[in-house]
Amino acid sequence: MELRVSLSSLEISEDLSWHQNTSALVRKTKQHRYFLKSLKKAHLSLGILTSFYCYIIESILTNFITVWYGGSTVCERKALQRVAKTDQRITGTQLPAIEHLHHSRCLRRAHNIIKDSPHSSYKLLNLLSSRRRYRNIRTRTSRFRDIFHLPSPY
Repeated sequence: MELRVSLSSLEISEDLSWHQNTSALVRKTKQHRYFLKSLKKAHLSLGILTSFYCYIIESILTNFITVWYGGSTVCERKALQRVAKTDQRITGTQLPAIEHLHHSRCLRRAHNIIKDSPHSSYKLLNLLSSRRRYRNIRTRTSRFRDIFHLPSPY
């Protein structure tokens, strides 16, 4: 029996794997690649091609990335990176890696939580005595440390 929960475009399976989510993201980005190739054939500038990638394709790839990227497998991450590399060849410019996008989005999210004291996760982000790093949760494996928490519905 396969149980699927879908939050807008985030798919979670019964076994808590992200395979369905990443395959859906890859499929969506491949559909939008047609338009990127059409813009390339029209001999538009690199700036327009890069902007199209950032606004359309990258926004699809980074949908809820702070939630699912930490729990995805190496195979799924490579599939997503392959999409970015192919689009990089089409645009002819250096595009950010998926891992870099995940890291920057998590940092931005943590900074927003730190600024908002009534936020439900504000208490989870405690500074260490050095005042330069935040306390990390203690776990036996890195699985739970890599996963950022779900967005609050409010």
